[in-house]
Amino acid sequence: MEVTDNEEPILNKVEDTVALQSLLFKLQRWQWWLLVAINVFFLVAGQSAAVLLGRFYYDQGGNSKWIATVVQTAGFPILFIPLFLLPSDKEPLASYTSSPSVRTLASIYLVLGVIIAGDNYLYSLGLLYLSASTYSLICASQLAFNAVFSYFINSQKFTALILNSVIILSFSSALIAVNDDSGGPSGVSKWKYFLGFLATLGASAIYSLLLSLMQLSFQKVIKKETFSVVLEMQIFTSIVATCVSVAGLFASGEWKTLHGEMQSFGKGSVSYVLTLVWAAVTWQVCSVGVVGLIFVVSSLFSNVISTVALAVSPIAAVIVFHDKMNGVKIIAMLLAVWGFASYTYQNYLDDSKLRKAQSNVTETRDNSIC
Repeated sequence: MEVTDNEEPILNKVEDTVALQSLLFKLQRWQWWLLVAINVFFLVAGQSAAVLLGRFYYDQGGNSKWIATVVQTAGFPILFIPLFLLPSDKEPLASYTSSPSVRTLASIYLVLGVIIAGDNYLYSLGLLYLSASTYSLICASQLAFNAVFSYFINSQKFTALILNSVIILSFSSALIAVNDDSGGPSGVSKWKYFLGFLATLGASAIYSLLLSLMQLSFQKVIKKETFSVVLEMQIFTSIVATCVSVAGLFASGEWKTLHGEMQSFGKGSVSYVLTLVWAAVTWQVCSVGVVGLIFVVSSLFSNVISTVALAVSPIAAVIVFHDKMNGVKIIAMLLAVWGFASYTYQNYLDDSKLRKAQSNVTETRDNSIC
């Protein structure tokens, strides 16, 4: 790929993001970092707590994969709070582009919502048959999938650092797959462990595909990425995903077992309800962090921090559930950190290039005014 092919998209991106980030430029540096830190905390704490609550639900006698799927998106009403309370940014560039029709937006939300529901079901299936630490380590492969899908769908560069990250994260997942000491919950056969591995790996791939499709929707169809628009995407796709998950719950017949499941729950029926409620809340706290980082920094940075949260989960699982942390898992986690570091450094290089281009555009504008 020629240098000139890469220069123009960067300059176009700079021009398009000046209006979107006008509010952020008014913040002092410490205020910006504080905003980033708060969103990072929401994402890491929300995702880690949600994974642990999901594992707790299964450990205490819960067995409904569909109810575990429902709670991943059912807390979407929480997102209306930042949508209504925080000021929406008006994008001047919107006047130069025609807004997509309601039918087009509905089609995008419908397709993405259905994919999210299927993805969440695979995550629920994986967590049923895997320990929380093993599950989280496999999920770290989403960065590798994200690099591949971004290359083919979003025309992102495939640099040496990205390639290194893909290979290292692939090795990390492969180590977990061939680990004889499966680290699965008690009573889980090797076949179910392998099924859980495939489900989690597939869910990670689909999640990365979703990120690329969302980015493509913003770039080619919606053509703006304000805070309110990103939140609306999260809310409406969650509504569709929740409806599909509820339909799956009734179609599978699992709804008939929920009352008995609640009565036989290890910590009692009240704990059963609270576990599901707080799982729904923590998933949406995680979503607020994801959306916040997309708006304040970038979607790539949001995905990278999501992977950091996956590195926190195995440690938390060892403390809370006393998961086994054998040598293979430790090596897999170190490889995941290595892959994450490569991906992060590439993100730093790209960000530096973007800031330099932005500075050049600003200087050009100042000179033209003078």
